[in-house]
Amino acid sequence: MTTSAEAPLIAHREDDDGPENDEQRHRDDGYADGTAQDEEPRGSGDRNIGLFMWLLAISAGISGLLFGYDTGVISATLVSLGTSLSGRELTLGDKSIVTSCTSLLALVASPLSSLLADRFGRRPVILLADVLFAAGALGQAYAGTVGQMVAGRSVVGAAVGAASFVTPLYIAELAPAAHRGMLVTLNVLAITLGQVVAYVVGWAFAGHDQGWRYMVGLGALPAVLQAALLLGMPETPRWLVKVGRAAAARQVIGKTLGAGSGLAAERVLQDIRREVREEEEEGGGGVRAKGGRAWTEGWRELGTVPKNRRALTIACLLQGLQQLCGFNSLMYFSATIFTLLGFSIPTLTSLSVAVSNFVFTVAALLLIDRIGRRRILLYSIPFMALGLLLSAGGFRFIKLPDHGLGGIPDSSGDADKSGGGGGAAVTILISMTIFVAAYALGLGNVPWMQSELFPLNVRSLGSGLSTATNWSANFVVGLTFLPLMDALTPAWTFVLYAAVCVVGWVAVWRIYPETTGLSLEEVAGLLGEDWGVRRAGARARLGARSGR
Repeated sequence: MTTSAEAPLIAHREDDDGPENDEQRHRDDGYADGTAQDEEPRGSGDRNIGLFMWLLAISAGISGLLFGYDTGVISATLVSLGTSLSGRELTLGDKSIVTSCTSLLALVASPLSSLLADRFGRRPVILLADVLFAAGALGQAYAGTVGQMVAGRSVVGAAVGAASFVTPLYIAELAPAAHRGMLVTLNVLAITLGQVVAYVVGWAFAGHDQGWRYMVGLGALPAVLQAALLLGMPETPRWLVKVGRAAAARQVIGKTLGAGSGLAAERVLQDIRREVREEEEEGGGGVRAKGGRAWTEGWRELGTVPKNRRALTIACLLQGLQQLCGFNSLMYFSATIFTLLGFSIPTLTSLSVAVSNFVFTVAALLLIDRIGRRRILLYSIPFMALGLLLSAGGFRFIKLPDHGLGGIPDSSGDADKSGGGGGAAVTILISMTIFVAAYALGLGNVPWMQSELFPLNVRSLGSGLSTATNWSANFVVGLTFLPLMDALTPAWTFVLYAAVCVVGWVAVWRIYPETTGLSLEEVAGLLGEDWGVRRAGARARLGARSGR
């Protein structure tokens, strides 16, 4: 809702976005070169998060809840299926396919949904994801064969792929610059909450005959809720400006910044318009929602423009590292692992790990905009490697079943209880908790801020491709984790993941600049000449000394 002081301004200006009219608007509002004559500080509109912005972030975050629930619930499902599918116990190959098919479809859906997000807007893609979430959940609940279960998990995978790409993009394009990290992390918090809920539901239904059907079927409920909430959620101002609807964009910006933000809202709008105009003058434009350049031109822009190429490299590095460190192997197979270790109620033990993930994501929510994206990664990744190495040490004292991981019982109630209190098992549980806590602080949330790295003309496509990288790595981890545990032994599998963390830390140190506190337009300019690490560091130190 706009204030009365802004209403004449909006009524006076319509959506003619030509350069001459844009420059005239600057002069009309007291702008000569993009700077207001008013003495209001540039960041004044970013000091507080308005109620409307909180509501938007929470509503959009339901996608994260669904994402977390559907990736977490499979852990409890795998140890509860018994002979429910195809009248037989699931083999090691069955478990790997049921798990990894979600990632494979997410991989396919991510870049395709980026095309839809540019063509039709961010909101319709969220709605499409909700439809797929509901359909996939019901498909799993009524599955009678392994093939039907794979089909249901695949539909959910397409939903996860679309939601994991579009929700952080939607929040980032709406959020004030000073709080963008926290609001995007709110979506990650919803993911971890979804995983906690999945483990609680898994534990609650573990002893019930066919209880796994309720576990997977309940995923339809949040999807229906979010679809209803979409009626009150606006499109992002950056997409609206891109398709020539500047007046609507101005109203959305005013709502997200809160009352009394007239000048700040106008300044944000002019920054967006200026970026769009400069990209068009440079021959950019990427994927236009109404007509415009072909989708292939967006690919060319990503590959040939140096700043876009650097942004894509950083985003893909972070997304790939997030999965190749092995974290989701704990989410998918934690109950299987804790059954191997001899815990009597593996789903409940898995819940303790999921709760640690949630608690430390809350800490990340509070710290990310204070410490910064780059520093929180550099601080947390070494503790991830430490946790993995401690786990590897503990696994050296664990004896595998006679027939490898294929010999692990599928019923949590039939696990051998003798190893649950052993020192090695407790050491592994503690070390996994250290790993998960460090992951939640940094690598669990920073990669999802990928959209801030890309200029507007390639933001959707670049975010979609980097999200596809995430799901490619997720697919590899989901498909290979149990075979690696069998072939290399659990100890060496965790050493391998620790080595990935070390290599990732070096890469982050070399090429990932600090983006905290910068507007999306400022971040896009940071990578214009080089990786921007030194310039971003100098800027952060200058801001700290000036108290900003």
